[in-house]
Amino acid sequence: MYISKRDALSWFEFFAQLPEEEGLSPRQQEIAWAVIAQIESAEESRIRALEEAVPGLRSLEGRTRYVGDDARFPRGCRSCLLGTGLSAVRRTNRCNLRCPFCYDYGEMDDQPPIGAGYWEIGGSRFREEDVELLLRVHEPPTGICYVYLEPFLEIEQYYGIIARFHAAGVHQHLYTNGTLATEENLRALGAAGLDELRFNLGASGAADRVIEAMGIAKRYIPWVGIETPMTPEFFDAFHEKKDAILATGIDFMNCAELHLNPNNLGNYWGEPLYMYRHGYVSPIWSHELTLRLMREAAEEGWPVTLHDCCNRTKFARDLNLRAKEGGWFGASAYGSEFPGIPFEAFLPILRDDTFRFVKEAPLPVGYRLEDGVI
Repeated sequence: MYISKRDALSWFEFFAQLPEEEGLSPRQQEIAWAVIAQIESAEESRIRALEEAVPGLRSLEGRTRYVGDDARFPRGCRSCLLGTGLSAVRRTNRCNLRCPFCYDYGEMDDQPPIGAGYWEIGGSRFREEDVELLLRVHEPPTGICYVYLEPFLEIEQYYGIIARFHAAGVHQHLYTNGTLATEENLRALGAAGLDELRFNLGASGAADRVIEAMGIAKRYIPWVGIETPMTPEFFDAFHEKKDAILATGIDFMNCAELHLNPNNLGNYWGEPLYMYRHGYVSPIWSHELTLRLMREAAEEGWPVTLHDCCNRTKFARDLNLRAKEGGWFGASAYGSEFPGIPFEAFLPILRDDTFRFVKEAPLPVGYRLEDGVI
């Protein structure tokens, strides 16, 4: 069912005024999802036009896109999209920064600890010495990543477990905002066997000390790159220091499409949003900025690989993981992080005259607001 942008705005203004506990009728749900589909289709049309303008845009088996040297495409992403998935290892429940795009924004001090001396792997608790048993019982994963929240707050605790997984031949990557990285701890990570280090350069606003740390990291760790949610602030900060960043010798940039949840939505209130496949909610400018950056990189021949880690890539990631786990056809854990459609949050894009639906049609009788839909 198609709907006009004018009718879509009227209906979403109505839905936004309903009490939270009042659900929508099936017919109202049809209307709501028709609006979401119209917004999504319009944004995908804009994305296709931007993709067509990127020279040498490549596909990784239809699961994601990138520009640049194949050899610099991050191994951790290959594991995520083609291997046995993104196996997260968690330990540190604290962070030294408060980024507006963080999924735990406003709740950083309330994150539960994993437990002294323990690591969370696959949802279970393990001590470092249990890794050998774990690897004997399970097939080793193609890769693991260290997340949650800022590992460098206690990075010395990571060297031992990294060495154990390295001895087993498991590819390992670690995320950091980079503000606590030093030559000493970067050297120690490389000696332990860390394969890949990813800097969230946007977390520090592309701070000079973090850019310097990326160059130091490249001396000791085989693959070093940037992984940052693409925001206008990071886009501008990157360009201010582009030459210094590219001169560090990093291998890749993962341009993550910013997606929102109830914690960080307020930091982007009033921005034009869309929803991808009934799942992630994102500002439309995030993916569009990534493609603008990829076009620039391709045209100027940057010595890094730029990876379009967008919502579609995340969608493919979950399909791959469930398939590798033996899930049924179409099984996926991908979904929305909101309990329902945040109707009010979509009003700005519906009020934006520059954002046009691809195809509009009047609603049939029984679906118009004046019909008193029940």
